[in-house]
Amino acid sequence: MKSIAALQNLVTPWSDGLEPSDAELDAIEWEMPLILAEVELLDAEIAVLDRAPAELDQRRIRRARRKVLTVRRKLTNQAAAASMPGGAA
Repeated sequence: MKSIAALQNLVTPWSDGLEPSDAELDAIEWEMPLILAEVELLDAEIAVLDRAPAELDQRRIRRARRKVLTVRRKLTNQAAAASMPGGAA
C-alpha cells in the first residue's frame, strides 16, 4: 500500500497578514449601527417569509426600514462633515 502525501503547498498559506488592520476594525466599528439596523430589518423580513404579515409585522418592518434609513443618513452626514475642510458640512 502506498502512502499518499500532499505534493503541493496549501492553497492559502497561513500569514500574519490575515488579521484585519486597525483601520478596517475602525471602519467596522463606525458602520456597526448600520449593520445592526440592517440585521434588525432582516430579522423582521425573515419572520414573515412563510406567512402573510400581520399588521404588527408590517409595522415592525416599516420601523426597521426607517431605522436603516435614519442610520444611513447619519453616517453619510458624518462622513461628509469629516471630509469637508474645517469640518463644516
